[in-house]
Amino acid sequence: MVGSAIVRALTSVIASEARQSTPDFTLVTRTHAELDLTNQAAVQAFFQKEKPTQVYLAAAKVGGIHANNTYPAEFIYQNLMMQANVIDAAFRSGVQKLLFLGSSCIYPKLAPQPMAEDALLTGTLEPTNEPYAIAKIAGIKLCESYNRQYGQSHGVDYRSVMPTNLYGPCDNYHPENSHVIPALIRRFHEAKVNNAPAVTIWGSGTPRREFLYVDDMAAASVFVMNLPKATLDAHTQPMQSHINVGFGEDITIKELALAVGKTVGYQGVIDFDTSKPDGSPRKLMDSSRLNALCWQAQVGLEAGLATAYQDFLAQTTT
Repeated sequence: MVGSAIVRALTSVIASEARQSTPDFTLVTRTHAELDLTNQAAVQAFFQKEKPTQVYLAAAKVGGIHANNTYPAEFIYQNLMMQANVIDAAFRSGVQKLLFLGSSCIYPKLAPQPMAEDALLTGTLEPTNEPYAIAKIAGIKLCESYNRQYGQSHGVDYRSVMPTNLYGPCDNYHPENSHVIPALIRRFHEAKVNNAPAVTIWGSGTPRREFLYVDDMAAASVFVMNLPKATLDAHTQPMQSHINVGFGEDITIKELALAVGKTVGYQGVIDFDTSKPDGSPRKLMDSSRLNALCWQAQVGLEAGLATAYQDFLAQTTT
């Protein structure tokens, strides 16, 4: 989902440059079927062949609470391997600029709200997604370590951005392994089609979450990648270099369920199963560092949900 959005953002940049002059870059992409990023030899061969000058590392194994609880070994192993393979192969092929995309789950379960970048490694992680979070923390530290060791000698400049919960076009609407918004979209749509009298949501509905439209995340990624190094360095530290990317507001899961139900057009009852885990009580990002660099999210939840639902309909009818 994020990779597709970044491609859309960069394609727009190319189109804009083409109207004025010859674009000074082209895009090189691979699908999972074309390149298994957990395969070190395959990744190294790709980089040696293509010789990219910049890398956006958005690939990850992701999922909601159920998926994280059910497949913890896959979540930590696959994400560690993908990150290590890509970042090291990028360095060995001469890539000087790389952007790594992490996750808001890197912060402690009970981190002060909103969660600022300096909350990293200050407390215990949320147990349900600890393996994924540890992998993402490792990705941040990989980037920082290559910067510290090879920044001056090789011009390495590897950056990290931490998105809040994302949603939008090309999301995964799997009935069990998806994140909360696509899962709710599917559940409410099926309930509407089947005239179900009620929809049951996991947990109490009281946890608060922040949601960012994926094309806003892509815009932020391109923005951070293109910041002058001196500007970035003035707002970060060598061993705390990541930047939060959030919408700036959060809502309860109950409020989200009502909003998704309204978007889909479901008019039945919404129940909450309190025997299921809630996850962290609140996850709101402190995006003041990014906002100070003059970037702000543009797409509100109502408009974003409407687009996401249309994307779901398009995926389920093709």
